[in-house]
Amino acid sequence: MPPADTLPFDLRALEIFLAVCDAGTMAQAARRLGLTQPAISQAVADLERRIGIGLFDRSARPLGLTAAGGALRQRASALLSEARQIAPLLREAEHARLPLLRAGLVDSLSRALMAPLARALGEKAEQVSLLSGLTASHAGALLTRQLDLLVGADDLDEIEGLERWPLLTEPYVLLIPAACEAPASAAALEELARARPLVRFSARSKTGMEVERHLRRLRLDLPRPLEFDTPFGVTAAVVEGAGFAVTTPLCLLEAGLPLDGLACHALPGPGLTRHLTLIARRQELGRLPREIAAFCRARLAAQRGAVAALVGERLAGEFTVEG
Repeated sequence: MPPADTLPFDLRALEIFLAVCDAGTMAQAARRLGLTQPAISQAVADLERRIGIGLFDRSARPLGLTAAGGALRQRASALLSEARQIAPLLREAEHARLPLLRAGLVDSLSRALMAPLARALGEKAEQVSLLSGLTASHAGALLTRQLDLLVGADDLDEIEGLERWPLLTEPYVLLIPAACEAPASAAALEELARARPLVRFSARSKTGMEVERHLRRLRLDLPRPLEFDTPFGVTAAVVEGAGFAVTTPLCLLEAGLPLDGLACHALPGPGLTRHLTLIARRQELGRLPREIAAFCRARLAAQRGAVAALVGERLAGEFTVEG
């Protein structure tokens, strides 16, 4: 006999067993199933061997069931009935709405994506929770299962078990008074910073960390008089004359402020870009992350005109939707 924790039959064996029960002979069961009689006989014998007890009284014509065979017939019918319902249930589940979807959205995308993303997720789930904030905090919530997916400025490539869907690449730009000459070198940028301080994104943010890394590549150590967690704070400070900023088109769009008297220019030094990615735990949400990523790309692509109005066509040319 097989070990106690091993199933002594499969669904096909039960289907053959029930066909023999209904037909009364193995020959008739073979015709119904489109098999040969030896194949039917072998399947029944193998089932009896694995269970360890006879199921048919072969002395009777038509075949009679033993007590064990009668008990198996009752339970096999129920098992096969349940099994036949699985495929329709799975097809239905594929199109069913989830009970809850929780998503994190980097705050610089709130204006561009918050409302449309909420509607899109609402088509996929009965209840939606959509939080805006720093990518780092959302990443922790995703890993501790407090969020189901996030759209952020960090692809978390050092963490295993995640699926990543690139959305967009955008350039970092200088936001400076229009009267100032665009700095073409690190030395010119340092000179600008002596006259007008750099208004920073907080080092807690991915954007802030990338800007600091770029300044180190340029061998610049600029003063830190003012920093903010949000794109609105950074942009508003520059609009009020507090200094200049290294920011991105979507951060400017998020701030939603008029940039009268200001201008956007390319950063000196090596190119610096920000990458936005949709991230979910691998293989937990089926096709949903891919579908939501495609939705986000389409919405972000629609922002290109607004981006060009803020930073100019040349810099907007580096605003690239993936896929």
